Amino acid sequence: MYKQALAAGAFLAMVAVMLGAFAAHGLSATLPPEKIEIFQKGVTYQFYHSFALLLTGVIYSSFPKGSLKAATILFVVGILFFSGSLYLFPLLEIKNIDIPVAGRLITPLGGLCFIIGWLLVFLGVIKK
Repeated sequence: MYKQALAAGAFLAMVAVMLGAFAAHGLSATLPPEKIEIFQKGVTYQFYHSFALLLTGVIYSSFPKGSLKAATILFVVGILFFSGSLYLFPLLEIKNIDIPVAGRLITPLGGLCFIIGWLLVFLGVIKK
């Protein structure tokens, strides 16, 4: 098993639970429903990729490939960029802080990290 992937997955899943509770209970009086929905989408993708990290850590036992270690890094970076931006942008809007277009590019960059991470898991499993 790949301990770093397992630890990151467990920790980031815990954080996702906390952020989901914060969105449901702490933001409902502050943000409109469409902004809470954006925040919750970040929570959802963080959960998906926290489980991906756990899965990658377990798969590594049978397929100890460098691509699985790289996938671990990409999943963590993807969570930080994709989910992190979906948390940050609605909160900045509360303060009427406008995010420049260049700043919004971090979200698709995080999504690209997720895609490449999944590709690396696939390649790590099919290689002999």
